[in-house]
Amino acid sequence: MKSYLFLISLFIGCIYRTSAEVYLEEKFADDSWETNWIYSKHPGKEFGKFVSTPGKFYHDADDKGIQTSQDARFYALSRKFTPFSTEGKDLVIQFTVKHEQNIDCGGGYIKVFDCSLEQEDMHGESPYRLMFGPDICGPGTKKVHVIINYKDKNVLINKDIRCKDDVYTHAYTLIIKPDNTYEVQIDGEKVESGELEADWDLLPPKKIKDPEAKKPEDWDDRATIPDPDDKKPDDWDKPEHIADPDATKPDDWDDEMDGEWEPPMIDNPEYKGEWSPKQIDNPAYKGAWIHPEIDNPEYKADSNLYKQPEICAVGLDLWQVKSGTIFDDILVTDDVEYAKSALSELKAKQDGEKKMKEDQDMAERDATASEKKENESDDDDEEDYMEDDDDEDKVPPIEEPDHDEL
Repeated sequence: MKSYLFLISLFIGCIYRTSAEVYLEEKFADDSWETNWIYSKHPGKEFGKFVSTPGKFYHDADDKGIQTSQDARFYALSRKFTPFSTEGKDLVIQFTVKHEQNIDCGGGYIKVFDCSLEQEDMHGESPYRLMFGPDICGPGTKKVHVIINYKDKNVLINKDIRCKDDVYTHAYTLIIKPDNTYEVQIDGEKVESGELEADWDLLPPKKIKDPEAKKPEDWDDRATIPDPDDKKPDDWDKPEHIADPDATKPDDWDDEMDGEWEPPMIDNPEYKGEWSPKQIDNPAYKGAWIHPEIDNPEYKADSNLYKQPEICAVGLDLWQVKSGTIFDDILVTDDVEYAKSALSELKAKQDGEKKMKEDQDMAERDATASEKKENESDDDDEEDYMEDDDDEDKVPPIEEPDHDEL
């Protein structure tokens, strides 16, 4: 029986793997990307260029991505592929980002479009279906954007997902399922998940406050009230400031020239502030009034929140103050397992980058220390030279014998 069930599960798995598709897998392995990807020529924008490179530190020199190359630029580059619908299937968007410039402000996200995208006119207002990936600007913004376009409205996830902010390669994965659930992964590890309806304001709320309900006029929601029997003490009222009793009129004070002398004011130690009666429990307290809710007549469930009728292109549409971000391994598929397998070399890549970066940093520190030592040696030599000059100046002149003594 167990063998039978195993064969069935294996058969179903084979069917699934056969039907699963990879719609786009871009590794930027050769120069073909320059033909397949289209730069925007939208007027009024000064767009930056991407260059192919493994970066300043890497695991494999042949493993290249495309890097933003100009500071303070907009970037707009896109690629189209065979269109597909996500109806009844998973959608996986995955790519890697490496902010090797230690980015201070700029985007590292990707946009997903339908076939209406005019690539040479792509710009920040071009309609898109999904936007996903990291965005960093100063210490306050270090988040993963997940934006879904629903009925022509871009809706941002209502959860805060923190992105990676170091200088190494990191993989970002978004999975949207036909059961209207989602998962966000960084480096293959889940960092957030849930339901589309719960975590985006895609639909009107199920419940709304009853517009006919009003708080009763006699509803007392004060937990405490002033004690009606508490009276202010007769000696309570004292001035806040009084004349300094220790102050004396200066001997050189001239009333005619300086005016009438008055002692300076000081805080009154007997001042008690404004009196108010003590608080007691309110015997008429009914608790906080809660506005009754009713079903929202505008709410209508949608089992197809996940569904994208057409996906046809991906684009890098972003702004960077400091360039140097490398994008790579862009994947669009309905195969979650394939996306997972595509990250099998990520750890080795990160370790290689870290090793090379550490070696570079150490070499730079050694060079700086060596240069500093040479400068100190030059300074010492200069000081010795100056001391030698001083010694020569201090040697007494040899007195020549008087000619009469010869």
